[in-house]
Amino acid sequence: MKYKLDRGAHSVYALQYHLVQVVKYRRQVFENEKIVDFLKQKIREISESFDVDVLNIECNKDHFHMLFKAKPTLDMPRYINAIKTITSREIQRNFPEVKEKLWKGVFWSPSYFLATTGQVTLDVLKKYVEEQGNA
Repeated sequence: MKYKLDRGAHSVYALQYHLVQVVKYRRQVFENEKIVDFLKQKIREISESFDVDVLNIECNKDHFHMLFKAKPTLDMPRYINAIKTITSREIQRNFPEVKEKLWKGVFWSPSYFLATTGQVTLDVLKKYVEEQGNA
C-alpha cells in the first residue's frame, strides 16, 4: 500500500478531510459567481493562516464542499469556526443583497459535515490490516 505522506518533527501522516457547510435554512445565496469566487478566496486566505492546504472547493446554490489537507495539530473546531465567522461577515459586508435572503443576518447553519478521506478505500485498508496478522 502506497501513501503520499506528510512529515512533522515527530510524525508521519496523511490527513485529508471533506467539509460540507450549508447556508442557514438552505437559502440559495451562491447564485452569483462573484460571491462564489469571493467565498473561495476567503477560505483560501483563512486556510493559509491555519497552515491548511485546500485541495478543492466547489459550491452549490446553498452549500459548499471543500477538500483539504491538514497537520495533526490543527485545532479543527477553531479552524471551521474561523471559516464560518469570517466568510459570513465578509460576504454580508461586500454583498449586502445577500442579507435579503437570510433571516436575522444568520448566514451559516450551526452544524456541518466533516469526514476524513483516505488515499485507499476502507476495504483495501481492512484487508491490509487483516494481512498483518499473517506476516
